[in-house]
Amino acid sequence: MATNRTLFQGGTVLTLDANVPNLTVGDVLVEGDRIVAVGASLSADNAQVIDAKGHIVMPGLVDAHHHMWLGVMRRLMPNVDDLFAYIDVVAEQMGSCYRPLDMYLSTKVTAAALLDAGITTVIDACHSSRSPEHTDAALSALQETGIRALHMVGAAMDKKASSSHLPGDLKRLAAQWNTQDSLVRVGLFGQLNLEWWKAAREMDLRILTEFIGDLAKLPVEFAEAGVLGPHNIFNHCTRVPQETWKLLADAGVNVTVNPRSDALFGFDDDTFAYQIASDLGMKPALGIDLDTAFGGDMFGEMHALFGQQRSAMRYRRFRGETDAPAPISVDAVLQAATMNGARAAGLEDQIGSLTPGKQADIIMIRTDSVSVFPVTNVIGTVVQAVERADVDTVMVAGVLRKRAGRLLHIDVTELNAEVTASRDYLLAESGYQAPLFN
Repeated sequence: MATNRTLFQGGTVLTLDANVPNLTVGDVLVEGDRIVAVGASLSADNAQVIDAKGHIVMPGLVDAHHHMWLGVMRRLMPNVDDLFAYIDVVAEQMGSCYRPLDMYLSTKVTAAALLDAGITTVIDACHSSRSPEHTDAALSALQETGIRALHMVGAAMDKKASSSHLPGDLKRLAAQWNTQDSLVRVGLFGQLNLEWWKAAREMDLRILTEFIGDLAKLPVEFAEAGVLGPHNIFNHCTRVPQETWKLLADAGVNVTVNPRSDALFGFDDDTFAYQIASDLGMKPALGIDLDTAFGGDMFGEMHALFGQQRSAMRYRRFRGETDAPAPISVDAVLQAATMNGARAAGLEDQIGSLTPGKQADIIMIRTDSVSVFPVTNVIGTVVQAVERADVDTVMVAGVLRKRAGRLLHIDVTELNAEVTASRDYLLAESGYQAPLFN
């Protein structure tokens, strides 16, 4: 754990905490792994000073749903719109060939890319926990990169895999990883397996369920008192019946949505899961979901959410719905990419805002690129204009992971070679022919 002091000095400070004012020019002081002060002209003896002039200093972004094990399959299926055709390739063909090494490299390259894009926390939805060794490999990769992560252990999707080690292996994993100071923790990717849920709850684990209304219904036993609660994370939640939505909202379930992949697979419609959750008083968070079609950054998800919500709600208004929800704001989008994600991970009291006492998960964004300046609206700039290349500095728990535009502690050239070799092995072993140009 870091024990040094760091002062982000002279930046535009965006706190995302209603009780801690934003500052046109201000400082953020970090001691060890904590934010200790946010204010103007802070003094700090013996602190490392980071010149933040011309930058936006803000909380790290939170990716609330990402299948990190797909990392070596980047852009393998950019045009896919058939979920089952997708599962056949990534699970039955290639996923069934995964070694622990492939799990390690996929998770590592994804974590590195997330840090590079200003994402300091991720909920890693691993529906490919083929063995304890595969899980250990993924967790090692998360720990080595220094990202904050909630790794959700789940059964592999392909028919060749065994899940006999689950949920029993969760006890070992929880004892090892779910400690007070651990950046990396574990939970259960349990779908609708009530026995697994009960085992997870005995260990106080969070439970992830992917829920698409066309493909799954909530069994009656899940509506019993005490089954659903804030420990649950439901992803997608597209085309879900209203009575199920009410059950989820009343139970305080967390909801995550993936604007780009929900559109890619045609999961959502103009009822729009994000909007239903918001209308019910829930705080939906954003996830990237997968790298087999997209780049791993939250800026694309924020762009997509803003555009999709406005398109869907205006269509409903033009169709004659006089009570159609109002257009989304950039502030709501940024909340979905920060505080709402922190809440989904069970970390809202630790991350998601620049609040003294919280963990020092901080990013610093350049505003001098030709696509960004001049900054007239700070939140609008972050949500609508900033890209990965503008992320100058990334800190997780007081430790710098990116500085002056370059990742630290990660040999990108070596990682490139290792990941490429892993992909080539999987293609050769599976026999899958990946088209290069279409």
